[in-house]
Order: sequence, then C-alpha cells, then structure tokens
Amino acid sequence: MIRTPLRPLARILDARARGESPDAIERENLRLRHEQMRDRDRARAEGRLLVLGVIFIAAFATVGVRMGSLAASDPAEPRVALAEGPAILAQRADITDRNGNILATNMVTHSLYAQPPIMVDPARAARELAAIFPDLDGEELLEDFTGSRKFLWIKKKISPEQMQQVHDIGDPGLMFGPREMRLYPNGPLAAHVLGGASFGREGVRSAEVVGVAGVERTFDAWLRDPANGGAPLRLSLDLSVQAVVEQVLSGGMKIMNAKGAAAILMEAGTGEVVSLVSLPDFDPNDRPAPLVQGDASDSPLFNRAVQGVYELGSTFKTLTLAQALEEGLVSPETIIDTKGPLVWGKFRIRDFHDYGPQLSVTDILVKSSNIGTARIAMQIGAERQRVFLDRLGFLEHTPLEMVEASGGKPLIPANWSELSTMTISYGHGLSATPLHLAVAYAAIANGGRKVSPTLLAGAGTPGERVLSERTAERMRDMLRAVVTEGTASFARVDGYPVGGKTGTADKPKPTGGYYNDRVIATFASIFPAEDPKYVLIVTLDEPEDRMGPEPRRTAGWTAVPVAAEIVRRAAPLLGLQPEIEPAPGFGVTLTAN
Repeated sequence: MIRTPLRPLARILDARARGESPDAIERENLRLRHEQMRDRDRARAEGRLLVLGVIFIAAFATVGVRMGSLAASDPAEPRVALAEGPAILAQRADITDRNGNILATNMVTHSLYAQPPIMVDPARAARELAAIFPDLDGEELLEDFTGSRKFLWIKKKISPEQMQQVHDIGDPGLMFGPREMRLYPNGPLAAHVLGGASFGREGVRSAEVVGVAGVERTFDAWLRDPANGGAPLRLSLDLSVQAVVEQVLSGGMKIMNAKGAAAILMEAGTGEVVSLVSLPDFDPNDRPAPLVQGDASDSPLFNRAVQGVYELGSTFKTLTLAQALEEGLVSPETIIDTKGPLVWGKFRIRDFHDYGPQLSVTDILVKSSNIGTARIAMQIGAERQRVFLDRLGFLEHTPLEMVEASGGKPLIPANWSELSTMTISYGHGLSATPLHLAVAYAAIANGGRKVSPTLLAGAGTPGERVLSERTAERMRDMLRAVVTEGTASFARVDGYPVGGKTGTADKPKPTGGYYNDRVIATFASIFPAEDPKYVLIVTLDEPEDRMGPEPRRTAGWTAVPVAAEIVRRAAPLLGLQPEIEPAPGFGVTLTAN
C-alpha cells in the first residue's frame, strides 16, 4: 500500500511562496489519514459482526428445528452410542412342522412406557398401574415418576385388556408403542426343540426379536433375513406325533416315579427327527431363567435327549454283536462261554441272572448277558472297537441343528484298555446321549448306512455304509427276538411288530462310584421289525415301578411299557398299516392228487 506523505514537498514550496504555514498542510493530511483509517476499521468490524450474526442465527435455527422435531416424535430411551445404528428388523419368519402346522409365529402387541415430565397425577398413575400389574411396586413407580427421569419403560409387552385398563387411567404421560412378540401357540409342545426367543435391540416403535435357544437360535439369522420373503422354517417334526409322544412319556414318567425322561422318534432311512421330547419341559412363551447353581439337569431347560450324557447300559450290546458279525468273528448261532464271573484283575463281570455256562450269540442279546458280550468284545479288541464306535458317531457330539447338541459330547475313557473294551461292550465306561443311540440304531434299521440327524424337513439323506445289509438284517432278527423271547416282552404291540434292546445302567454319583438304587433305564427300538421305518429311543432317569411287592427299576419293567404305548398310539399317525404276524408253522401246503 502506498501511503500519502503528510508534508508533500510540492505543496510546502507552494505554501511558502504564498506566505502560508506548511504545518497546516501536515495537520490537514493527518486528519484525512485518521478518517480513512477509522472508516476502514468500521467497515471491517461491521463485516465481522454480520458474519457472526449469521452464524448465531443459523445455530439457533438448527436447535429450534431439532427441538420441534423431538417434541413431535415419540420418546426413546437414550443410548450410549451417538451414531445412529441400522433400522430394527422386527419381522421374524414362522416355524412350522412338516405338515405346515404353526409351531412359532408373531403377534402384534404393545409396550407401555412413561414420560414423567408430562404426567398429570403421578401418584394416581402409580397406584392404578400397580393394581393392573401386580408384579409392579407402586412406591417404586411413584419414586420414578417424581424423580429426574424423562423416560421410563414400564412393561415391554402388555395384553389388549391391560392396554385398555391403562387407557382408562387417562394420564397423558402413559404411552404405548407397537411391539411384535414371538408366540408359541402350542405352549410347552416341542419346547426344547423350539427353544425360545427374546427381545434384542428395542425402541418405542419396534423391537428386535432374537432366538435364545433351540432352533430359534440356530436359525436366528435365517428367520430374520428379509431375503427369504417371509417363507416359514419347515421342521421335520410332526405336531400330532409330538403331542402323543409327550403325553405318553409324561404319563409314563409319573407312573414310573422317574425324575426325568427323554424320547426320540426318528426316520430310520433319512435321520429326520419326527419327535424329540425332554421332560420336565417349559412353556417358551414364558421361558424360565436358567439355574445359576446346582445340577443343570434339575432345570426344565435341560434337554435330556441331546444334552444328557448317560451310560446307556445293555443297549450297547447290539452294537458290539453287530461289529462282531460284520467282521466275521461270530454268527448268530456261535456258542460263547458265559460261565461267570469273568475276572479281569481285581474286577469281576457278572450277569443279572445266571444264564448257564454257555449261550449262543443270539441268546446273549436276548437274555442280555454281560459276560458273553464282554468275551466277544475281547475278540474285537480295543482299537477296532474304538474305530467302529467312531464311525457310528459316538466320539463326537451329534450335528443336530440345535445349539444344545454341541454340549452333548460323549465321555470316553482316557485309557481305552482291555477292561474298558469289555465294559463299553455292554454300555458301561462310555457315556453318550439318547440321540447318539438313535443314530446308531438307525444304521441297523435302514440296512447299514449311517444317517445324520436333522430337524429340517426333507434334509435327511443316508450317509456312508457302516454295516453290510446282511449284518443289519441279522441284527434286526435278533432285536425282534429280544421282544418275543427276551427282556423286552412288554414291547409287544398288536399289529406293529417291534424289535429292540433294553438297557439299565447304574447312575454315577457326583463324588464317584455308583448308586445302588438309582438307574438310567433305556429302551432302543425299531419298528415295524420286518422292514423298519422308524427308530424310537425312550430313556427314564431314576425310574421305579412300585406296583409290585418290591421296587423294580430295570428297563424291561419301566422304559419298555412306555415305548410300547408310544408305538401303539403313534404308528397309525405315521401312516403305518397294522400287520398280522403269522403264527409259527402257519401256512398252506399244496399237494398233488
């Protein structure tokens, strides 16, 4: 910037020529310079004030618009995160059985919340709400209503009748928000399979429904995926059969004075589970809280069919004899030494009854000889036994589509010795779930192929071959003989021939050793015996038949009658036609004239 001098030489010379004072010129130029500086600073200050004023006006306008928007919207509980998350997906697909019957669906209801600052009469509102909802404390509500809170959840879901009663209170500070909740119209039916659902992220306008157990949790992402177009999740369960199995098993559990019970009905050829029951059960509409201490099996949430790891007793004898037949070590007619006791070191293996010095392989299964089975297992050997049981799936948890199934991993001996081989052969020393047993018996029933259990309709397929068809056929004949001649005589069902094997195992103590008066009773069965379509496993925890002069705990007296009644009532629902078995020797002989 070029500054004008205060005493310009030309003007000073001219002033002196006219006889004027040069100082006047300097004063005039100094005044003009100060005026210019003043005008420039004023313009600059006015510009800054204008910019600052515009900024303040914009800020106050933004705050005012936001306050108006909040005043016109429904309140929501404040969140820690300031960033807005994705929208809540409230829609959840239905779950049906194989025939399309609804097992789980959605119902629109409402939530109840309060805005204490706009309440007219907090004391009356608290008093009336406590009367409508007995689980609420009126004094606590009043304390919340009169405190500093601006928002308060009162009930996450209420019925239409309760909503009307709250409406009648008439306080403007009590408000409702739409809410979609999970509904199980059949109550406790198939509770352990379905599992249950709860609320995830919540807002006053909607709530996220998430699975917490069972198939609801396993297929949670699929059930909430909008890409499925609302298509239901179709399970392999049959609702009618499930109801029958639960009813019979519940009655049998009470009659036999059992602590708990489990049943699995599975298609032998595909592994599709038609019914899966664990008792005691619960209502998924009001799912109980899990136990925080004590034995997990005491909780109704405990799924005995897929989580319960038990020694399954003599039902394992079927597997031992099947392996021995498959490897050509014995035939059904081979005679085995059963003279007892069988001594191994300090251990002695005995039979429940004295069956004589020798039995055929078939009679070993029919009469359930521990000694005979152990001697056959010694021929098989520890390594081959382990490999065979591994192929049947007894060394890992089953791949059933339930989160609980991963907790049902079998307990196997750390040192698979010769003694372990003998005891495992008749069901002691290795603990597994009833579902493991169902998979193994399915291989016998379907001709020798292992199946992968599934709860999805149409998803089951036979897998690798683990037995030859000849071995499977022989074992089916032997299992039928157990019912017609052996320990499972109560499994005779008119029109529906059943084959199966009983198993009674002493229950282990938590501190070590076994109880003398507590058992796990199991009956593993297939039906119809000639051409098996289904596998049925029934397990009772601590059963005791007290109808005789002395308590009876063996599976033949406890689990077998329950299984027989299930077959009697479920077989017609499964579309099986009753058969008439010919009597021995019955037939027509053609003769020539």
